[in-house]
Amino acid sequence: MAENDNEPANTAAAEQHEQRWGRVLICGGTDWRNLGRKDRKGGALIDDEEHPDLLEPHILRSLANVKITGVYASCAGCHCIALDADGNAWMFGRNEQRGLGVPEEVVSEHHPIMLSAPELGAPKGTTFVHAACGRGHSLLVGSNGEVWTAGTNNFGQCGQPVSPNVPTFTLMKAQLVGGKENITKVGAGISFSILLTQSGKLYGLGSGEHGQLGNGRTGEHISTGNKTQFDVHSEPVLVKGLQDVVITDIACGAQHCIAIDATGLVYVWGNNGYCRLGLGNQQPVLMPKVVPHFAGSNDLTKGRQVVAGPTNSVVIDRQGMYWMAGKWKNSGEGSAGSPYSTFRYMQDIMGCKMYHASCGGVTHWALAPDDDGSVMTIAWGQNAANGELGHGPDEPKSATKPKRHEPLIGIDVFSVTAAQNTTFILARPNEKFSDLPRYPLQVDAPEVCVKCDKDTGDDDSPLECDKCDTPYHLGCLSPPLSAVPDGEWFCPKCALPPVVASAKKGAGAQKRKDAPAPVQSGSTSAKRKK
Repeated sequence: MAENDNEPANTAAAEQHEQRWGRVLICGGTDWRNLGRKDRKGGALIDDEEHPDLLEPHILRSLANVKITGVYASCAGCHCIALDADGNAWMFGRNEQRGLGVPEEVVSEHHPIMLSAPELGAPKGTTFVHAACGRGHSLLVGSNGEVWTAGTNNFGQCGQPVSPNVPTFTLMKAQLVGGKENITKVGAGISFSILLTQSGKLYGLGSGEHGQLGNGRTGEHISTGNKTQFDVHSEPVLVKGLQDVVITDIACGAQHCIAIDATGLVYVWGNNGYCRLGLGNQQPVLMPKVVPHFAGSNDLTKGRQVVAGPTNSVVIDRQGMYWMAGKWKNSGEGSAGSPYSTFRYMQDIMGCKMYHASCGGVTHWALAPDDDGSVMTIAWGQNAANGELGHGPDEPKSATKPKRHEPLIGIDVFSVTAAQNTTFILARPNEKFSDLPRYPLQVDAPEVCVKCDKDTGDDDSPLECDKCDTPYHLGCLSPPLSAVPDGEWFCPKCALPPVVASAKKGAGAQKRKDAPAPVQSGSTSAKRKK
């Protein structure tokens, strides 16, 4: 979610004065307990009605009145962390390894946990500024430069003494090689984590099996029982060979890393199966290597954004070209039998100037400016069995070639976060946004105005809340409204601070946070009850 030069200009001035935020859209699988797993017969588990596959983007009701600035997930995981404009974390999804810091095995997207940094012992005023999700562990970065971790820790990837898991978010007391320094960003794979410091240095935690820690070794050795084991680091180890550069961003795949420095050079290391590092071979890389393709003298051909999928890597260069390496589909060119051995541009979208990309378990997303200055959302991916492409209920679930996302035409999308079987989209409210379906589709809302218990017809039909669908006549509100308001409208109850589960107190505890008065924003037309 880095800033991008090619993003549509109509939002640039406003974002200089106000933090960018949006509403969460969700498509794909919601059966967190079973996503990505197989039944005993080898077939895909079937979701029930309570955990549907969403075949088109839906407004997530539980966060419909929360200003979300960033969503973080993993291409190899099924849980999610969203950060709001106040620096709080909202979390839900699969939680068997306690990656969300609570004992429940699943946290419903309908009742996400909210967590603030002061709840974890941070000084008052500390907010969360970044996060990362691995398969079973999570990291939260505070504005004070500290990091809290929870979840799977069998290789020390949480930065805590090795254990099966870290059950609650715990401060990582990292001892960095260069002395104490603030952490600004984090990344996570299946069995490792990466820390980026304020000065642009990188540190690794966890398993060194595939060289993904970038410290020059795997530590392979024979242990008791003639088993092969590898280095395990619960204390941060310096990613080597980058002493003279300033790294600005990092992306982690399942077992590899890709980073970019302030000059636009791109570095890769870790597992190189399926040529995912784009170096023309499949040899593991134990220390960061510069990708030759983005190391030329022309600044326009250098990198601007880096993205990692399970077995592929993506670079968007400074002229908006989209480049892919590795295995990114299941058959044909780009598959396991014919991966992209070096970075190649996607011919179908070579005419688009991309400024944002994301890779999920099998999906690929990109954003580009359209001819009219709006946002064009592009999505494709083979074997997207849970509808995580969200192309619509009447469209194929999969798309082998880049395809314009029809349901999102006219939606002001500014970020996409693709997870293993689900996709999260951040969009600013606008007129088209209010037409999208909400999830869950049906809620237990009254049929008539909750104040006067009447429905007086089309001329004075009640106004529905944009979150809970509760109807109110304009004159029954306090103070009454003289006209249907422009923008989103939330009822008095939903305009209050959300009641959510506290991660510190356990998912059964309830709390409120301070919030502003009733929300009306954007240019969406508030809806009348139909």
